[in-house]
Amino acid sequence: MPVREVNLDVEAEVRDAGTAVLSVGGELDIETAGLLRGHLDDQLRQGRRHLVLNLSSLDFMDSSGLNVLIGAGRDARAAGGDLHLAAPTSAVRRILEITGLTTTTPLHADVTEALVAAGRAG
Repeated sequence: MPVREVNLDVEAEVRDAGTAVLSVGGELDIETAGLLRGHLDDQLRQGRRHLVLNLSSLDFMDSSGLNVLIGAGRDARAAGGDLHLAAPTSAVRRILEITGLTTTTPLHADVTEALVAAGRAG
């Protein structure tokens, strides 16, 4: 059985001691969810409790990815921070809206808007 290539890219940009922007691209599914979870956990461990996920290059997300976002939001809030989602593709936006995740996790047009809403712009 051939091994499937992991199709998820995550790049973290530290904005300040308490804030990170993670750009997520590719496919967020059962095979890649752990990779994103690890990146998010790492940011929280390093004291960056205000997290913005740039989803502009995320082509696909299944329930495993959705669970990672739910957990990350919960963990960020428990640490006194927050999770903001920015610039989702139309397919990903639809999943976020249908599942109701946008009622607990803010959705923004772009990263700048998300940072302003988080009080972390500047």
